[in-house]
Amino acid sequence: MTLFLIRKNHKQTFQMPISLEIVTPSEVIYSEQVDHVVIPTSRGKIDVLPHHVPIIDTLAPGDIKVEKDGSTNYLAVGSGFVEVYAEKVSLLTDQAIDVKNSDESEIEEAINRAEIALEKAKNDNFDQAKIDRLEAAARFAFAQKIAKAKTR
Repeated sequence: MTLFLIRKNHKQTFQMPISLEIVTPSEVIYSEQVDHVVIPTSRGKIDVLPHHVPIIDTLAPGDIKVEKDGSTNYLAVGSGFVEVYAEKVSLLTDQAIDVKNSDESEIEEAINRAEIALEKAKNDNFDQAKIDRLEAAARFAFAQKIAKAKTR
C-alpha cells in the first residue's frame, strides 16, 4: 500500500508494511511483511491496510490475496481465526497452502475425493462432527481452486 502525503504541491510516498503470519497446528505457512491483505471472514472479506482497526474474527475457508512490492499472490486457507492489531495480521487456521506451486489436476482430485467422502458420510449417517470435518475439507479444496484460478 502506498500513502501519499501532500504538502504544498509536493508528493512524498511512504511504504508502511504489515506483518502477515499464517499459522497451522503443524507449521508457520507464511510470515512476511506485506503491503496489504484481503482475508475471508465469517462476515465477508476484509481488506487490511496499515493502521487498520483491531479485529478478532472467524476465518472462513477461502482465498487470501496478498500484495507485496507491486505483485499479488494468493493462498488458500481453511477455517480458523484472524486477529488484526496495529501493523500485524495473524491467521490461525487448520489448513493453509500457497497455491502458486500447486498442480491444478491435484486440486481437482482433492475436490473429487472430498465430494465423494462427504456424500458417503451423509448416506451412511455419519455423526455430524465427521460430516463437518468433511465439509471443511471440501471448502478448503474449493478455496485452493479459486486461489489457483486467480493466479493466472
